[in-house]
Amino acid sequence: MGIAERRQREKKQRKTEIADAAERLFFSRGYEDVSMDDIAREVELNKATIYLYFKNKEALFATIVLRGIEILKEKYLECMEKDVPGIVKVTLMGRAYYRFSQEYPEYLRLIHFYGSERFSRENPYTAEIGKGYGTCRRMLADAVREGIDDGTIRGDLDPFLTSMYLMTSFMGILSMEHRWKLAIEAEGFSYDRFADEFFRFIMPAISSGGGSQDIDDLAKPEERKRS
Repeated sequence: MGIAERRQREKKQRKTEIADAAERLFFSRGYEDVSMDDIAREVELNKATIYLYFKNKEALFATIVLRGIEILKEKYLECMEKDVPGIVKVTLMGRAYYRFSQEYPEYLRLIHFYGSERFSRENPYTAEIGKGYGTCRRMLADAVREGIDDGTIRGDLDPFLTSMYLMTSFMGILSMEHRWKLAIEAEGFSYDRFADEFFRFIMPAISSGGGSQDIDDLAKPEERKRS
């Protein structure tokens, strides 16, 4: 290995170490409660060194958000690669989003926080994050389109609009305020059941025919294969 290649590898490793340290802090505290000084102490580097790798705290935060989006993209891609009808892919994607929220709750929290008006649109990471989420939404639209083509999803629906309705619905359920979760629990239902019932509620609305049980019967074997 040459000197230039070794230095490049060391630089990449150092950047990863800084991002890992920032991730630990952003996961354990809110964005506003983490400073570049805190990150420098966590990674045991001079703050000036961190600025050689990341322009500011916002850039570091966005880097962690991108990590979460990459995980979600992989989950969606797994759903798209299944040899199942389009409507089943849509169901699997919705449940994959829910599993993501359970397995990686801190990534989801950071993703939703980045979507607020708090961050600059001029930040180059903003476009990259939008592109990542856009890829997930396009895969969902492709699944809807497949469902229309194979006859499992209503032909009068627009794939783009349907994917937007579904994606924003997923986001709304998974970013629900705690007070609403308490209201659900007060009526004797768990939040897990509430989230799962959403698919039984929404899928018949886009299905070309058949009940939600038919869709569940097709989707659940695929989910068992995944596990």
